Amino acid sequence: MTHFPPPAEELRLLDLELRQLDARRAQLLHRRAWLVTALQAAAPRSAPAPLAQPRPEASAPRVQNVLLVLGGVLLTIAAMAFTLVSWGHMGIAGRALVLGAVTLAVLAAPVPLLKRGLRSTAESVAGLGLVLTMLDAYALHEVGLADVDATGYLAAASAVLAALWTAYGLLPHTSELRLPLPAALLAAQLPLTLWAVAADASLFGITAAVLVTAGFDAGVALRVPAGSVRITAVIGAYGMGAWGVWAAGWLSWTATGPSAAARAAALLLLAAGIAVTAAWQEAAAKQALGLSVAAGLLTVAALGGTARPVLPEAWTVPVYLVCGIALPAAIWADRLPQALRDGLTRASAAVQGLALLWTLPLVAIALVGPVAWVEQVWSGTPGDVREAMAVDAPWPPDTETVPVVLATVAAVLLLAARDTAWRARALTGVLVLAWATALVLPAVLELPYAVGLVALAITTAGALAAAAWVRTSEQPETTEEPSATSPEEPTTTYPAEPAAATAAPIGFPTPRTTATVLALLASLPLAFLSLTTEAATLTVLAVLTALFAAASWKAHLAPVTAPAGLAYAAGLACAAGAAAGWQPQYVALLVLVVPVAAALLAARLGDARATMPVEVTGALAALLAVALAAAPADLPMLALVLALCGVITAGVAVRPERRSVAYASAALFVLATWVRLAAWDVGTPEAYTLPVTVPALLVGALRRRRDPQTSSWTAYGPGLAATLVPSLLAAWGDPQWTRPLLLGLAALAVTLLGALHHLQAPLLLGGVVLALDALHELAPYIAQVTDALPRWVLPALAGLLLLAIGATYEQRLRDARRMREFLTNMH
Repeated sequence: MTHFPPPAEELRLLDLELRQLDARRAQLLHRRAWLVTALQAAAPRSAPAPLAQPRPEASAPRVQNVLLVLGGVLLTIAAMAFTLVSWGHMGIAGRALVLGAVTLAVLAAPVPLLKRGLRSTAESVAGLGLVLTMLDAYALHEVGLADVDATGYLAAASAVLAALWTAYGLLPHTSELRLPLPAALLAAQLPLTLWAVAADASLFGITAAVLVTAGFDAGVALRVPAGSVRITAVIGAYGMGAWGVWAAGWLSWTATGPSAAARAAALLLLAAGIAVTAAWQEAAAKQALGLSVAAGLLTVAALGGTARPVLPEAWTVPVYLVCGIALPAAIWADRLPQALRDGLTRASAAVQGLALLWTLPLVAIALVGPVAWVEQVWSGTPGDVREAMAVDAPWPPDTETVPVVLATVAAVLLLAARDTAWRARALTGVLVLAWATALVLPAVLELPYAVGLVALAITTAGALAAAAWVRTSEQPETTEEPSATSPEEPTTTYPAEPAAATAAPIGFPTPRTTATVLALLASLPLAFLSLTTEAATLTVLAVLTALFAAASWKAHLAPVTAPAGLAYAAGLACAAGAAAGWQPQYVALLVLVVPVAAALLAARLGDARATMPVEVTGALAALLAVALAAAPADLPMLALVLALCGVITAGVAVRPERRSVAYASAALFVLATWVRLAAWDVGTPEAYTLPVTVPALLVGALRRRRDPQTSSWTAYGPGLAATLVPSLLAAWGDPQWTRPLLLGLAALAVTLLGALHHLQAPLLLGGVVLALDALHELAPYIAQVTDALPRWVLPALAGLLLLAIGATYEQRLRDARRMREFLTNMH
């Protein structure tokens, strides 16, 4: 058995071994240092390190490719020069023999190069061979077929070259080449379009040729494996397809008769068929959604373009909209792939969105146009609502069907609301579209002015009612009836339908919020439209005030409706005063009713979200009253308005959470006092400052009584400075002796009080003011003495002063330190 010594013995052994190890380590380190020194002294001077080899800037494969491309380009240029310049110096047999032999030799050269593994060289030689075949075609036209139409010959030559290059790229010995097949596909883009141009086909025929070429490219892209050929086919399909679709759309939009519209529609349907066929293939699974959307939009453009020429201009957008809405009918076919269904749905949504964009200018005019009546207040009743809304803006032409478009899209969204996942968004869209329809419908129908005002008032009331109704259907209703299991916990009763069905996604406005905002927006053009006549203004503002005040009883609407009601009440007060012929300063007294109502309402509101908007609206109304009182420069009335505002803010400051408003109340009272003094032509500054100083000192004394640790600068500094500083500035410019004498006595009293009660602020402020006031009184005598003394006296006195200070420097420092400590100990 292993014997373990006692802990003390084991610790002693460990310490002994560690000391031995440290000694051995020190010995080894000393020996190592000696060896290193000896080796450095005996080693010969080392030779300079060889210079680093320059790093190659181009890799070998890159150099090879550059050389091959350059060689191919030079040979191509040489072949072109031979064909274009030296061709005429040889006979017909020599020409054919030389050019044919060179072409065949170049096209055959890649075969041995591929066998030797020289793939890049083979590609370059093959490219040269393809260029030579193009030169052969050009030479053939110049020599034997010069009378043939150039466009037709180019079409035939491009078709032959495409076939030859395809065969060359598919041969067993040249199938490894990557250049011939993409080149053949590029050449295949020209024949159909060029044949159509050569045959003097119409724009419809040329567009059809372009679309057929795009379909051919799409078929190639879907059949060949991934590689250069497929990339070339995809580029050709999208490029030729975009060109053909643009041309077909332009032909459809500019068609003046049913025949031209039908032919353009056939072209658009051809493009849609190509897109649908491509989307149906598994090879285009990633692009299926986009192709489906394109197919749907092309189908709508085709069907709508067919009906457009035979209908009035105002019905163009509704026709396209109907076609877009009918587009998802194909979704009912269960055999369609899911991507195709989703694409058609999105295409339908895109058509509806474009139709709504067409309605935006008219909605903007109906919403913003009435603002122009601000410059024409009470100028007379317009003929109808359209004239009232478009007072400064031209009415857009062919907009009679705007309400139809808005109502149709709203109906579609209402049907989409059956899906619980989209219910909140659909209901929000329905509310917005219904509001827009009600907003523009009176102007579109050119209803009488009074009827239009009534319609807008009904729209506002309906939006407020919708906001109240949506709230009760979205949120669970909480009752205070205790349950049997938990007496203190309220019971929550949920509606029959789950709240999640109508709850909007995070970041998306809820139907309740949307309805509230729409009610506020609808009320704005109504209020501006009412500015045409006095009676309309008073009636509409009274109705809006009542509507928003009634809606404020709903707690969730109060943060928006209560401030809106107060704002319209302020407008009603201004309108009522103007209708009574009152001057602005007297209208201000009527406007002050709104801040009073806001203060009372804010005190009774239990929702913190509504309190702040109500108080801000009341403050803005008070500012409006002050501005009205200040407009005619009636100082007594302005002082009265400021004092009343101070009373209102003092009432607000009674609430515990609004104690800070007391500062604003004090400021308003001071301003009111100053304005009243200015109205009395009082020029003495103390009359303005003492009303501030006395209350401030009383408040400071009360604060120090409650909190003895409060600094005297906080308690008494502002109040004393409010009077002493302005009085000192006035005394320095006052030639009389009364003001300086009274100021000096007051400063002396303040200084003595500060010294008596050990208060720092009164002592320093009073002392500084007293010293400056005394200096002001002695200034003339000092000036006289200075003028009477010789000029050398002042430098001499300054020198003596410096000597005296230097002699008693230490004593002065001790005195200054004692003074600092004395002041520090004071409050």
